[in-house]
Amino acid sequence: MNDHEYDAIVIGSGISGGWAAKELCDKGMKTLVLERGRDVKHLVDYPTMTTPPWEMPHRNQIPLKEKVADPVVNRCYAYKEDTQHFFVKDSDHPYIQDKPFDWIRGYQVGGKSLIWARQTQRWSRFEFERPARDGYGIEWPISYDDLAPWYSYVEKFVGISGSYEGLETLPDSEFLPAWELNCVEKEVQKRIKTAYPDRHPIGGRCAHLTEPKPEHLEQGRGQCMARNQCYRGCPFGGYFSSNSATLPHAAKTGNLTLRPDSVVHSIIWDDEKGKVTGVRVIDRVSKESTEYFAKVIFLNASALNSNLILLNSTSSRFPTGLGNDSGVLGKYIAFHNYRGSLGGDFEGYEDSYYFGRRPTTMMMPNFRNVRNKDVDFQGGYMPFFSAARAGFGHAQNPAMGKDFKEANTKPGPWRVWMMMQGETVPKETNQVSLSPSQKDEWDMPLLKIDVAYDENDEYMLKDFYEQGTAMLEAAGCKNIVTSDSGQAPGLDIHEMGGVRMGKDPKNSMLNGNNQLHLAPNVFVTDGASMASTGVQNPSLTYMALTARAVDFAVKELKKGNL
Repeated sequence: MNDHEYDAIVIGSGISGGWAAKELCDKGMKTLVLERGRDVKHLVDYPTMTTPPWEMPHRNQIPLKEKVADPVVNRCYAYKEDTQHFFVKDSDHPYIQDKPFDWIRGYQVGGKSLIWARQTQRWSRFEFERPARDGYGIEWPISYDDLAPWYSYVEKFVGISGSYEGLETLPDSEFLPAWELNCVEKEVQKRIKTAYPDRHPIGGRCAHLTEPKPEHLEQGRGQCMARNQCYRGCPFGGYFSSNSATLPHAAKTGNLTLRPDSVVHSIIWDDEKGKVTGVRVIDRVSKESTEYFAKVIFLNASALNSNLILLNSTSSRFPTGLGNDSGVLGKYIAFHNYRGSLGGDFEGYEDSYYFGRRPTTMMMPNFRNVRNKDVDFQGGYMPFFSAARAGFGHAQNPAMGKDFKEANTKPGPWRVWMMMQGETVPKETNQVSLSPSQKDEWDMPLLKIDVAYDENDEYMLKDFYEQGTAMLEAAGCKNIVTSDSGQAPGLDIHEMGGVRMGKDPKNSMLNGNNQLHLAPNVFVTDGASMASTGVQNPSLTYMALTARAVDFAVKELKKGNL
């Protein structure tokens, strides 16, 4: 036991796990980070980071045979020949879909922080208040004011580009310079603001170093070069990932032990001590089982895998999963509704173009159900939109040859595109559970996912089409077309809940410090902990919750309360 004993154990090395490791190591805690996937070192293990597509065997496409074998992961926008080594193939780790659900996973050191879309917005006070106010969720045990200083803390380390707007519906971050909008986006912005004074189209906010500060240069990171090849791993460290920032920082303290290829089977509850003492691990390659022990455990395996681990952590005290006296473990799963999009033609500015491949779009803070419930659906949505010239293939001549090639050297007309990111309602019937009979190759039960859209999502989609069309018309767009992707839940890659925070142990798993009500030396700070989805992208909130929870945990340890 002495050889396997640490001050803290972190399960998972993605965005929240990396932050848990950094903060624990900074505070002097001997910390073991367990990652179920292989090791990936910054720069060393980005094999395609500078490879042009014409040097790839299939010109950066996935062969048809592989698409058929792994249909779920092939639906992900970032999954191509240059990035496939950072994704989990369906056939390698199956799961059970009681209803269609596209579970996108990244099993390696760094997790999905290598392949995330890097959009970073703070929640507003309305995201924390709206679910209980409007009756579609429990009361959050924390407020925006509780998290605001922790947002600032993580933002300075991460590096967030954006513009100061002073909006209550989308609080400002600690910003690096914003990416510039192109000429048509500026015109669209102006016209929408004129038509809708209460709506605020602004530039997107993203975890990219537009102007690195000393703390970023000290991490070994450099300026984003707008290559738009982020999912390969960035040779400049221009975007934030666990691999380029938090894990190297933790390693420099001398307090980090990183153990890849470690599939966490369960968290160990000691009946005699009446507390959690460690974790049980199965080696990914050898399948050998071993145990590690610590005073405090941070569970950051990604939302659904964190649910799986807790459900599999059974004992005589907790026969249905660790801390699950309430019976809500695995329930109230929610996600973001990405189904709706619109597009239209924009006339003018044919003599103008743009430079580089900006890693973010425009966005608009939610304008529905903000201060009170004002429409016939619950929650809100954010539109994201951008303008661009038509690229290769816009030429009218279908023939190949000299004329076709020359036509495609000239940029086509401008198009304006818009999509939705909609809040979904946490429901008890949207849940995950363990298969009683089917197991994976590490003798872990397969996860059963029973999650679906509902009538509220359809009402929201209809409203987005109506409002989006009206806004694009006000912006001067013609030939507007709406589209429903029909995609299954999960493809948004924003799954949340199942181990939700709350004030009452009877209907929640975690308290306001992300601490299990019934196993107080276990903290969950990834997407599983969310009591609702809010409207904004969630990753920045996970990071802030993690830093805050580590600060609390270490103080409690020093007091002897854990």
